[in-house]
Amino acid sequence: MQKNQKHIGSVPLSNPILLAPMAGITSLPYRRIMKSFGAALVYTEMISANGLIREGKKTRELLDSSADEEPLAIQLFGDDPQVLAQAAKMVHHDGVLLDINMGCPVKKVIRSGAGSSLLKDPLRIARIINAVKTSYDKPLTIKIRSGWDQDSINFLEVGRIAQESGVDAITLHPRTRAQGFAGKANWQHIGELKEALDIPVFGSGDIFDEEDALRMLEETGCDAVMIGRGGYGNPWLIRNILQRLKGNQSHPPSKKEVYQTARQHLKIHLEHFGERKALFEMRKHLCWYVKGMDGSGQFRARLQKATTCETLATLVDDFFLEELV
Repeated sequence: MQKNQKHIGSVPLSNPILLAPMAGITSLPYRRIMKSFGAALVYTEMISANGLIREGKKTRELLDSSADEEPLAIQLFGDDPQVLAQAAKMVHHDGVLLDINMGCPVKKVIRSGAGSSLLKDPLRIARIINAVKTSYDKPLTIKIRSGWDQDSINFLEVGRIAQESGVDAITLHPRTRAQGFAGKANWQHIGELKEALDIPVFGSGDIFDEEDALRMLEETGCDAVMIGRGGYGNPWLIRNILQRLKGNQSHPPSKKEVYQTARQHLKIHLEHFGERKALFEMRKHLCWYVKGMDGSGQFRARLQKATTCETLATLVDDFFLEELV
Protein backbone atom coordinates (compact mmCIF):
# COMPACT_ATOMS: atom_id res chain seq x y z
CA MET A 1 0.00 0.00 0.00
CA GLN A 2 2.87 2.37 0.65
CA LYS A 3 3.61 2.77 -3.06
CA ASN A 4 0.09 4.01 -3.69
CA GLN A 5 -0.54 5.74 -0.41
CA LYS A 6 -3.31 8.29 -0.68
CA HIS A 7 -3.56 11.66 0.98
CA ILE A 8 -6.34 14.07 1.86
CA GLY A 9 -4.44 17.29 1.58
CA SER A 10 -1.66 16.94 4.14
CA VAL A 11 -3.25 13.93 5.84
CA PRO A 12 -1.86 10.55 4.71
CA LEU A 13 -4.11 7.48 4.61
CA SER A 14 -2.47 4.21 5.63
CA ASN A 15 -5.01 2.24 3.58
CA PRO A 16 -8.12 2.92 1.44
CA ILE A 17 -10.75 2.19 4.11
CA LEU A 18 -12.65 4.98 5.84
CA LEU A 19 -15.37 4.78 8.48
CA ALA A 20 -18.40 6.86 7.49
CA PRO A 21 -19.78 9.57 9.78
CA MET A 22 -23.16 8.30 11.02
CA ALA A 23 -25.50 10.10 13.41
CA GLY A 24 -26.24 7.99 16.47
CA ILE A 25 -23.64 5.39 15.47
CA THR A 26 -20.09 6.72 15.19
CA SER A 27 -19.67 7.82 18.78
CA LEU A 28 -16.27 7.43 20.41
CA PRO A 29 -16.69 3.76 21.53
CA TYR A 30 -17.77 2.62 18.05
CA ARG A 31 -14.95 4.54 16.39
CA ARG A 32 -12.40 2.97 18.74
CA ILE A 33 -13.62 -0.51 17.87
CA MET A 34 -13.57 0.13 14.13
CA LYS A 35 -10.17 1.81 14.31
CA SER A 36 -8.75 -1.22 16.14
CA PHE A 37 -9.68 -3.34 13.11
CA GLY A 38 -7.71 -1.14 10.75
CA ALA A 39 -9.78 1.77 9.45
CA ALA A 40 -7.39 4.42 8.08
CA LEU A 41 -9.62 7.31 9.09
CA VAL A 42 -12.70 7.52 11.31
CA TYR A 43 -15.28 10.31 11.43
CA THR A 44 -17.34 11.77 14.23
CA GLU A 45 -21.08 11.72 14.12
CA MET A 46 -22.67 14.52 12.11
CA ILE A 47 -22.35 17.63 14.31
CA SER A 48 -24.61 20.67 14.10
CA ALA A 49 -22.75 23.89 13.34
CA ASN A 50 -25.61 25.84 14.93
CA GLY A 51 -25.38 23.69 18.04
CA LEU A 52 -21.66 24.36 18.35
CA ILE A 53 -21.80 28.13 18.09
CA ARG A 54 -24.60 28.21 20.67
CA GLU A 55 -22.20 26.40 22.99
CA GLY A 56 -24.48 23.43 23.40
CA LYS A 57 -22.87 21.03 25.88
CA LYS A 58 -24.33 17.92 24.24
CA THR A 59 -23.11 19.05 20.83
CA ARG A 60 -19.61 19.64 22.18
CA GLU A 61 -19.57 16.15 23.72
CA LEU A 62 -19.73 14.68 20.21
CA LEU A 63 -16.16 15.93 19.77
CA ASP A 64 -14.78 13.83 22.66
CA SER A 65 -11.92 11.73 21.32
CA SER A 66 -9.23 9.25 22.30
CA ALA A 67 -5.62 8.88 21.18
CA ASP A 68 -6.22 5.33 19.93
CA GLU A 69 -8.69 6.48 17.27
CA GLU A 70 -6.38 8.99 15.60
CA PRO A 71 -6.43 10.30 12.94
CA LEU A 72 -9.95 11.65 13.54
CA ALA A 73 -12.06 13.59 11.04
CA ILE A 74 -14.82 15.98 12.14
CA GLN A 75 -18.09 16.26 10.22
CA LEU A 76 -20.32 19.33 10.48
CA PHE A 77 -23.70 20.09 8.98
CA GLY A 78 -25.48 23.37 8.43
CA ASP A 79 -26.71 25.69 5.69
CA ASP A 80 -25.33 29.11 6.64
CA PRO A 81 -21.83 29.83 5.28
CA GLN A 82 -20.87 32.14 8.15
CA VAL A 83 -22.21 29.80 10.84
CA LEU A 84 -20.27 26.91 9.33
CA ALA A 85 -17.16 29.07 9.12
CA GLN A 86 -17.48 29.97 12.80
CA ALA A 87 -18.07 26.36 13.78
CA ALA A 88 -15.10 25.24 11.68
CA LYS A 89 -12.89 27.63 13.61
CA MET A 90 -14.18 26.16 16.88
CA VAL A 91 -13.23 22.58 15.91
CA HIS A 92 -9.83 23.47 14.46
CA HIS A 93 -7.95 21.59 17.19
CA ASP A 94 -10.33 18.61 17.40
CA GLY A 95 -9.28 16.56 14.38
CA VAL A 96 -6.98 16.32 11.38
CA LEU A 97 -9.57 17.47 8.85
CA LEU A 98 -13.10 18.76 8.45
CA ASP A 99 -15.92 17.30 6.36
CA ILE A 100 -19.16 19.11 5.58
CA ASN A 101 -22.24 16.95 5.15
CA MET A 102 -24.10 17.75 1.95
CA GLY A 103 -25.82 14.41 1.51
CA CYS A 104 -27.87 13.55 4.60
CA PRO A 105 -31.43 12.62 3.53
CA VAL A 106 -33.07 12.85 6.99
CA LYS A 107 -36.15 15.11 7.00
CA LYS A 108 -35.13 17.06 10.12
CA VAL A 109 -31.81 17.98 8.49
CA ILE A 110 -33.44 18.74 5.14
CA ARG A 111 -35.98 21.11 6.72
CA SER A 112 -33.12 23.15 8.14
CA GLY A 113 -31.69 23.62 4.64
CA ALA A 114 -28.66 21.43 5.38
CA GLY A 115 -27.58 17.96 4.23
CA SER A 116 -28.72 16.95 0.76
CA SER A 117 -30.95 20.03 0.58
CA LEU A 118 -27.77 21.89 -0.38
CA LEU A 119 -27.59 19.88 -3.61
CA LYS A 120 -30.46 22.01 -4.88
CA ASP A 121 -28.28 25.12 -4.61
CA PRO A 122 -24.73 24.51 -5.92
CA LEU A 123 -23.86 28.21 -5.61
CA ARG A 124 -24.59 28.04 -1.88
CA ILE A 125 -22.22 25.06 -1.71
CA ALA A 126 -19.50 27.27 -3.22
CA ARG A 127 -20.25 30.03 -0.70
CA ILE A 128 -20.05 27.56 2.18
CA ILE A 129 -16.71 26.14 1.06
CA ASN A 130 -15.23 29.58 0.46
CA ALA A 131 -16.41 30.83 3.86
CA VAL A 132 -15.12 27.79 5.75
CA LYS A 133 -11.73 28.01 4.10
CA THR A 134 -11.29 31.55 5.44
CA SER A 135 -11.34 30.22 9.02
CA TYR A 136 -10.06 26.66 8.64
CA ASP A 137 -6.62 25.87 7.21
CA LYS A 138 -6.61 22.08 7.59
CA PRO A 139 -7.86 19.74 4.84
CA LEU A 140 -11.52 20.25 3.94
CA THR A 141 -13.79 17.66 2.33
CA ILE A 142 -17.48 17.25 1.55
CA LYS A 143 -19.83 14.27 1.38
CA ILE A 144 -22.60 14.37 -1.22
CA ARG A 145 -25.23 12.30 -2.98
CA SER A 146 -25.86 12.00 -6.70
CA GLY A 147 -28.55 14.67 -6.58
CA TRP A 148 -31.85 15.65 -5.01
CA ASP A 149 -33.93 13.27 -7.14
CA GLN A 150 -33.72 11.38 -10.42
CA ASP A 151 -34.60 14.51 -12.38
CA SER A 152 -31.83 16.59 -10.82
CA ILE A 153 -28.69 14.43 -10.88
CA ASN A 154 -25.92 17.01 -10.45
CA PHE A 155 -23.01 15.34 -8.67
CA LEU A 156 -20.62 16.27 -11.48
CA GLU A 157 -21.56 19.94 -11.29
CA VAL A 158 -21.28 19.93 -7.50
CA GLY A 159 -17.97 18.08 -7.69
CA ARG A 160 -16.45 20.59 -10.11
CA ILE A 161 -17.67 23.54 -8.04
CA ALA A 162 -16.26 22.00 -4.88
CA GLN A 163 -12.90 21.31 -6.50
CA GLU A 164 -12.68 24.84 -7.89
CA SER A 165 -13.56 26.20 -4.44
CA GLY A 166 -10.65 24.32 -2.92
CA VAL A 167 -11.90 21.15 -1.21
CA ASP A 168 -9.29 18.42 -0.81
CA ALA A 169 -11.50 15.38 -1.45
CA ILE A 170 -15.12 14.37 -2.03
CA THR A 171 -17.10 11.34 -0.88
CA LEU A 172 -20.03 10.32 -3.09
CA HIS A 173 -22.90 8.12 -1.98
CA PRO A 174 -24.45 7.46 -5.39
CA ARG A 175 -28.11 7.55 -4.46
CA THR A 176 -30.41 10.55 -4.68
CA ARG A 177 -31.95 12.16 -1.64
CA ALA A 178 -35.33 10.89 -2.83
CA GLN A 179 -34.05 7.29 -2.73
CA GLY A 180 -32.95 7.47 0.89
CA PHE A 181 -31.29 4.08 1.32
CA ALA A 182 -33.69 2.22 -0.97
CA GLY A 183 -32.79 0.66 -4.27
CA LYS A 184 -29.23 0.15 -5.37
CA ALA A 185 -26.34 2.60 -5.21
CA ASN A 186 -25.23 3.57 -8.74
CA TRP A 187 -21.49 3.02 -8.50
CA GLN A 188 -21.07 4.25 -12.08
CA HIS A 189 -21.53 7.77 -10.71
CA ILE A 190 -18.46 7.29 -8.50
CA GLY A 191 -16.38 6.34 -11.52
CA GLU A 192 -17.67 9.33 -13.49
CA LEU A 193 -16.81 11.71 -10.66
CA LYS A 194 -13.35 10.20 -10.28
CA GLU A 195 -12.76 10.63 -13.99
CA ALA A 196 -13.92 14.26 -13.92
CA LEU A 197 -11.90 15.50 -10.93
CA ASP A 198 -8.25 15.78 -9.98
CA ILE A 199 -8.79 15.55 -6.21
CA PRO A 200 -9.38 12.22 -4.40
CA VAL A 201 -12.84 10.72 -4.71
CA PHE A 202 -14.13 8.25 -2.13
CA GLY A 203 -16.96 5.80 -2.75
CA SER A 204 -19.79 4.98 -0.37
CA GLY A 205 -22.89 2.82 -0.62
CA ASP A 206 -23.72 -0.90 -0.51
CA ILE A 207 -20.42 -2.24 0.82
CA PHE A 208 -21.50 -5.21 2.91
CA ASP A 209 -18.59 -7.60 2.41
CA GLU A 210 -15.01 -7.53 1.22
CA GLU A 211 -16.01 -8.49 -2.32
CA ASP A 212 -18.14 -5.35 -2.54
CA ALA A 213 -15.23 -3.18 -1.44
CA LEU A 214 -12.77 -4.73 -3.89
CA ARG A 215 -15.28 -4.45 -6.70
CA MET A 216 -15.98 -0.78 -5.96
CA LEU A 217 -12.26 0.03 -5.97
CA GLU A 218 -11.77 -1.87 -9.22
CA GLU A 219 -14.87 -0.70 -11.09
CA THR A 220 -14.82 2.97 -10.12
CA GLY A 221 -11.12 3.72 -9.61
CA CYS A 222 -12.04 5.57 -6.42
CA ASP A 223 -9.26 6.39 -3.98
CA ALA A 224 -10.89 4.80 -0.95
CA VAL A 225 -14.10 3.16 0.16
CA MET A 226 -16.22 4.43 3.03
CA ILE A 227 -17.84 1.84 5.28
CA GLY A 228 -21.31 2.67 6.58
CA ARG A 229 -24.16 0.26 7.34
CA GLY A 230 -22.04 -2.74 6.33
CA GLY A 231 -19.94 -2.22 9.44
CA TYR A 232 -22.83 -2.49 11.90
CA GLY A 233 -21.76 -5.24 14.30
CA ASN A 234 -19.13 -6.25 11.76
CA PRO A 235 -15.72 -4.61 12.27
CA TRP A 236 -14.27 -7.76 10.65
CA LEU A 237 -15.38 -6.28 7.34
CA ILE A 238 -12.46 -3.85 7.61
CA ARG A 239 -9.99 -6.56 8.58
CA ASN A 240 -11.13 -8.79 5.71
CA ILE A 241 -10.88 -6.01 3.12
CA LEU A 242 -7.32 -5.34 4.26
CA GLN A 243 -6.45 -9.02 4.06
CA ARG A 244 -7.75 -9.26 0.51
CA LEU A 245 -5.90 -6.11 -0.52
CA LYS A 246 -2.71 -7.81 0.68
CA GLY A 247 -3.51 -10.85 -1.45
CA ASN A 248 -4.45 -13.02 1.51
CA GLN A 249 -7.60 -15.02 2.13
CA SER A 250 -10.24 -13.53 4.40
CA HIS A 251 -12.33 -15.46 6.89
CA PRO A 252 -15.39 -14.79 9.04
CA PRO A 253 -14.84 -14.21 12.75
CA SER A 254 -15.17 -17.09 15.17
CA LYS A 255 -17.95 -16.92 17.71
CA LYS A 256 -15.29 -16.32 20.35
CA GLU A 257 -14.01 -13.27 18.43
CA VAL A 258 -17.52 -11.86 18.17
CA TYR A 259 -18.08 -12.41 21.89
CA GLN A 260 -14.83 -10.74 22.88
CA THR A 261 -15.43 -7.74 20.63
CA ALA A 262 -19.04 -7.29 21.74
CA ARG A 263 -17.97 -7.38 25.40
CA GLN A 264 -15.14 -4.92 24.73
CA HIS A 265 -17.55 -2.58 22.96
CA LEU A 266 -19.95 -2.72 25.91
CA LYS A 267 -17.08 -2.09 28.34
CA ILE A 268 -15.80 0.96 26.44
CA HIS A 269 -19.30 2.35 26.04
CA LEU A 270 -20.05 1.99 29.75
CA GLU A 271 -16.73 3.58 30.74
CA HIS A 272 -17.20 6.54 28.44
CA PHE A 273 -20.92 7.27 28.65
CA GLY A 274 -22.08 5.70 31.90
CA GLU A 275 -24.96 3.37 32.65
CA ARG A 276 -27.96 5.11 31.13
CA LYS A 277 -26.61 5.92 27.69
CA ALA A 278 -24.68 2.66 27.39
CA LEU A 279 -27.83 0.68 28.20
CA PHE A 280 -29.84 2.56 25.59
CA GLU A 281 -27.28 2.57 22.79
CA MET A 282 -25.60 -0.82 23.23
CA ARG A 283 -28.86 -2.70 22.70
CA LYS A 284 -28.73 -1.93 18.98
CA HIS A 285 -25.01 -2.69 18.68
CA LEU A 286 -25.36 -6.03 20.47
CA CYS A 287 -28.29 -6.94 18.20
CA TRP A 288 -26.05 -6.28 15.20
CA TYR A 289 -23.22 -8.43 16.59
CA VAL A 290 -25.46 -11.52 16.76
CA LYS A 291 -27.29 -10.98 13.47
CA GLY A 292 -27.77 -14.26 11.65
CA MET A 293 -26.70 -16.44 14.58
CA ASP A 294 -28.89 -19.21 15.97
CA GLY A 295 -31.03 -17.90 18.79
CA SER A 296 -30.46 -14.24 17.90
CA GLY A 297 -34.20 -13.50 17.86
CA GLN A 298 -34.67 -14.58 21.47
CA PHE A 299 -31.48 -12.74 22.42
CA ARG A 300 -32.75 -9.50 20.90
CA ALA A 301 -36.06 -9.83 22.75
CA ARG A 302 -34.26 -10.27 26.07
CA LEU A 303 -31.98 -7.29 25.38
CA GLN A 304 -34.97 -4.97 25.04
CA LYS A 305 -36.16 -5.96 28.52
CA ALA A 306 -32.78 -5.39 30.18
CA THR A 307 -32.72 -2.48 32.63
CA THR A 308 -29.01 -2.47 33.55
CA CYS A 309 -25.71 -2.86 31.71
CA GLU A 310 -24.89 -5.72 34.09
CA THR A 311 -27.91 -7.55 32.68
CA LEU A 312 -26.73 -6.79 29.13
CA ALA A 313 -23.32 -8.30 29.96
CA THR A 314 -24.94 -11.40 31.49
CA LEU A 315 -27.13 -11.88 28.42
CA VAL A 316 -24.08 -11.62 26.15
CA ASP A 317 -22.18 -14.12 28.32
CA ASP A 318 -25.09 -16.55 28.34
CA PHE A 319 -25.63 -16.29 24.58
CA PHE A 320 -22.02 -16.92 23.62
CA LEU A 321 -20.46 -18.91 26.43
CA GLU A 322 -22.89 -21.82 26.48
CA GLU A 323 -21.37 -22.86 23.16
CA LEU A 324 -17.81 -21.76 23.89
CA VAL A 325 -17.33 -23.59 27.19
